[in-house]
Parts: sequence; C-alpha cells; structure tokens
Amino acid sequence: MTTQQLTIDLTAALQALYPAPEAAAITALVVENLLEISPLQRRMRAAEPVPTAVLARLPALQARLLAHEPVQYVLGTAHFAGLALEVSPATLIPRPETEELARLVETENAGRTGLHVLDVGTGSGCLAIALARALPGARVRAVDISGEALAVARRNAARYAPAVEFEELDILTQTTPAVAPASLDVLVSNPPYVRESERTRMRENVLSWEPATALFVPDNDPLVFYRRLAALGRELLRPGGGIYLEINEALGAETWALLESHGYAQVRVVADMFGRDRLIAAWV
Repeated sequence: MTTQQLTIDLTAALQALYPAPEAAAITALVVENLLEISPLQRRMRAAEPVPTAVLARLPALQARLLAHEPVQYVLGTAHFAGLALEVSPATLIPRPETEELARLVETENAGRTGLHVLDVGTGSGCLAIALARALPGARVRAVDISGEALAVARRNAARYAPAVEFEELDILTQTTPAVAPASLDVLVSNPPYVRESERTRMRENVLSWEPATALFVPDNDPLVFYRRLAALGRELLRPGGGIYLEINEALGAETWALLESHGYAQVRVVADMFGRDRLIAAWV
C-alpha cells in the first residue's frame, strides 16, 4: 500500500463520523505521525510504499478513531503555540482560542521584566509553558485539581520550559501558599465554562473522552469559577496586574459585569478570530 492509498482509505473510513475536510485533516495527522514525516513530505512521497511495521499499527489506531476517540489522544500529541505537547484523557485538548489567550497575554506584557504569572487549571500545561517561553525571565506557576493532568503538564514542561512550577489544589476551596498577596502580575485561566444544558451541542469525541470536570458547570451557577478567579485576582494581583480568562461566548456580558463588580478596571471582552466573544481581560 502506498502513502496515497493509505490516506485515501483512512479518510474514507473516517467520513462515517466526520465531514470530509475534517476526516482528511485527521488522516493527515495520523499518516504524518506514523511515517514521521512533514505535510510536504507526505505529498511528495505519495507513491512510496508504506512500511509493513506501520501498516501493522493501523488497525488499532483506526479502531480507536472510529470509537470517537480524539486523534490527539490516539497519537498522544496536540500542537499548541508551535509546540508538540503530550495530552491524555486527563487533560483537555488545547484549542485555538486558548492559543489566542496566550498571545493576548504575551502581547500586552511584552517587554516587562520579572513578571510573576499564575495559570489556574493548567491541564496539559499549555498556557503556562507557552507564556514561560514567550515572556523571558518570568516566574510562572501553574495549578490544577488533577494529579493526573499535572503529571502530563510536568512532562511537557520538562521538555519545553523546565522552570515552570506546579501545584495540585482545588482552586474553589484553596489558595496556593506559594503566591503571596499582591505579588502577581498576571493571572490567566481557561476554567470550566460549558453549561450542562450545552452538552447536546457537543460531539461524542468531546463528551465521551475529554475530562468533564474541566469542561462543565451547572446551569444555575455558570460563573462559579469566574467569581472565584475574580476574588483570587483581587487578592493576589499587584496594582497594575492583569487577569486574562477564556470565557463562554454566550456569557460575555455577564462575565464583564462580574469583573467590574469586583473592582477591576478597563474590563474588556475580546473576540476570537471568528468574531466570537471568547476572551476577557481586566486590570487591578
């Protein structure tokens, strides 16, 4: 079997679950990972035979994909801010809007020295690691309730940003003793914000595989994490410090009002590349 035929066959199989463009994108990731080649090499080597050892791995991978398992979990890798990060079902798969959040923090804090950054709910460590690399000299700390997620984050940091510090805690009930009051310059978080009633709009590959505790909040209190983060920011951020959060696009006005009620200044909702209200930022 050639690389081209493998690509055609796997794409056709995945179209039972995904639209054709998405099936083709997933297939490209799998083929490039299996053959350890770039997208350009995949096209240039279309007529080359696929090694037998690679073909032997394909049925198990295809079965996992057809069981709705996200390709990032199947391959164990997700790309974020130019990095190939380890992911597992203990961590959310990093999304493009989270990468936009990292870029927003980087842009607004570029050139500042000696920054102290806290990432709440770090998951795979994507935000903390990206910011540690983008803001040279910054002290970056990351916390999460999941020890399994932190194990993944630590492995990612060991590869890309060894100075990032990690701590396991429940942010709703605990405050990290490693961060003194009024000592932070940046508080950043991608907290759970999907309302339980929004489950019906979500795909099986998210609902059955990604960690529910990192996704969902009750309909009767959808801003539970934002209320806690707002209070935490008022305690830990120094004057002039900024809070940066990913948000539910349907709750931009409510999240804006919450931050303003906690005394934050210059509160603004930021649209993502698709024009959706997905980020919010404010200053102490």
